Amino acid sequence: MRQRGRTSDGDGALAVFSKLPSIAMNVLVVYAHPEPRSFTGALRDAAVQTLTEQGHEVQVSDLYSMGFNPVPGWHDFVDHDRLEFFGYETEQKRATAAGSFAADLRLEMEKLAQADLLILVFPLWWYGFPAILKGWVDRVFAAGFAYGSGRWYSKGVFRGKRAMLAFTTGGPATAYSADGLQGDIARIVYPLHHGILHYTGFDVLEPFVAFGASYAEPESRAAILASFEARLRGLESEAAIPPPDLGDFDERLRRK
Repeated sequence: MRQRGRTSDGDGALAVFSKLPSIAMNVLVVYAHPEPRSFTGALRDAAVQTLTEQGHEVQVSDLYSMGFNPVPGWHDFVDHDRLEFFGYETEQKRATAAGSFAADLRLEMEKLAQADLLILVFPLWWYGFPAILKGWVDRVFAAGFAYGSGRWYSKGVFRGKRAMLAFTTGGPATAYSADGLQGDIARIVYPLHHGILHYTGFDVLEPFVAFGASYAEPESRAAILASFEARLRGLESEAAIPPPDLGDFDERLRRK
């Protein structure tokens, strides 16, 4: 069992937020669906119940019910000079060093820094995250806090932590196969896995996909939930998707 709040050596930005004692795995579930009674909501509930029963501590960020603001801006910071040109990444780095993020961001950063496992639960909309979840990533995965100064991929800030996508689709599994109309689901989620989670150092687990949830019969929905719960119970021994290793690339970021 990993220690809660595990951070990488020298990652002072994370250490600021990581002060809880060592106990069972700490899990952050970030949920993004406007209807709590949706099947996506059932996935969230299954994750919370199953992981809690396993002895882990689970926190939930329910973005819609929180009224989370997905739009970046000066409101992200409590100490800034609005007379300057708004360089968002520059302001994020400044806020990381000064501890001057707005309260809503600081809270989410604390949750993320303390988590051993991040689970993002959402419906797949337009081949990606709902806007509110994308905005959560934009604002919470801030420069200086989540990446920067050569800390990416195999040297990423969140190395040692794991992450998993759990999402619903409108179409059946056959539509998301290699020869399906929608395209291979692995290719669809690649930007999320590679460009967000692997980029910031997470060990990324295979996604859990509830295909065609909107049209599934009750028996099929029950089977999907049972499969998800079984998957969650075995996460501790599950192997991650192999991440890119910076040592495999030259100074121009091309594979050697």
